[in-house]
Amino acid sequence: MSAGPTALVERSPASPANREPVWDIIELLFFAYRDFVGDPDEVLSKLGFGRAHHRVLHFVNRNPGMTVADLLEILNITKQSLGRVLKQLIDQGHVVQKEGAIDRRQRLLYVTPKGEALALKLADLQTVRINRAFSELGPDAHEAARRFLTAMIDPDNRDGVLRLIERRGKLPR
Repeated sequence: MSAGPTALVERSPASPANREPVWDIIELLFFAYRDFVGDPDEVLSKLGFGRAHHRVLHFVNRNPGMTVADLLEILNITKQSLGRVLKQLIDQGHVVQKEGAIDRRQRLLYVTPKGEALALKLADLQTVRINRAFSELGPDAHEAARRFLTAMIDPDNRDGVLRLIERRGKLPR
């Protein structure tokens, strides 16, 4: 069965060997991601930062007081990978570490006013792109996108991701 570049191919989840890859969606996700992170990449590169810095800054800004362990779990990276990025963000005054009040071994992370300003600037760039796309798709676009992206997350991780977002009060119902 041959499908055009925008056609969806009927698939049976039970028989992966009989499925044709969903090339159009796979490639659209690659290109959408490229452009979604491209706007912030330009701002970050001027500061000597990259996408890892963006992810750390985003989650620390959205979850003030989070532990390094929590951040490692969210990003699914090693402590060594995080260490270099976090050190740069701290050294350049975007993030601060404080010891925990109960457990002084805990390192709690907070953005500084400088870090918050950068995080918001990057989020604003991405919000413009998202809102432009939503405006082309109609009134239910936000909900449809949220459902699609939630479904893309591994089932074992969905509840945790949704709890993290809900904690911040940003998950539409």
